[in-house]
Amino acid sequence: MKPFYLTLLFLSNIFVYSQKNINYEKVSQELLKKIIDEKPIDKEVKILANSTLNELVSQLKTDQQKIAFWVNIYNSFIQISLSDNPKLYEDKGTYFGAKRIKIAGELLSFDDIEHGILRKSRIKLSLGYLRKWFRPKWERKLRVKNIDWRIHFALNCGAKSCPPVAIYNSESLNKEFDFMTTAYLKEQTSYYTETKTANITPLMSWFRADFGGKSGAKKILFKYGITSEKPKCINFNNYDWTILLANYRTIPE
Repeated sequence: MKPFYLTLLFLSNIFVYSQKNINYEKVSQELLKKIIDEKPIDKEVKILANSTLNELVSQLKTDQQKIAFWVNIYNSFIQISLSDNPKLYEDKGTYFGAKRIKIAGELLSFDDIEHGILRKSRIKLSLGYLRKWFRPKWERKLRVKNIDWRIHFALNCGAKSCPPVAIYNSESLNKEFDFMTTAYLKEQTSYYTETKTANITPLMSWFRADFGGKSGAKKILFKYGITSEKPKCINFNNYDWTILLANYRTIPE
């Protein structure tokens, strides 16, 4: 029996060693790539489910690493869950709030990822102005230090008016975010020079504090070349919540 136990111990050590050497950002990228390519994703889903809080904290040290990982995860599980059961979208409040994503020993919701981690513990229905008083340990450990408003043009919630899905890399995140921000705002914005009025995505209203309020939104439109000048007035378009999956986009290198 001794050789059997030695073999078991050896294999156990290999498993532990391999777990410690997993690059979780690459796993998030590979998961999304396999979804896009319509390949099996069981391996990546299992790796994420078996991850620990300490492992993620030790790897996701910068805001760029946290954002790239969690945006890829969010977008992946939107595609997974709605492809499996589109009827979940009929009750959007329940859909985004349900605990359905197993990572780091926790079951997380889409709201947990978006508002807890990526928006630094903001209350969902506060336009971005209010923070939650009580935050669980995992949220405090995994959340960003600073909110990057461009996440709103990278997160895809499965609706027709959502930004397209792309695979993000922490090392080139700033360039990738600028590209997607510019592309999405150009597609979603109408500008009328006579009245200096811009009709824009309601995302900039729902999370207005993230953008610096209306004045911040106007500056962004001008800075990114969406309007030829800083608008005097902005109006918010209606959001089309029709389900649209597989809305993928490749970011040029």
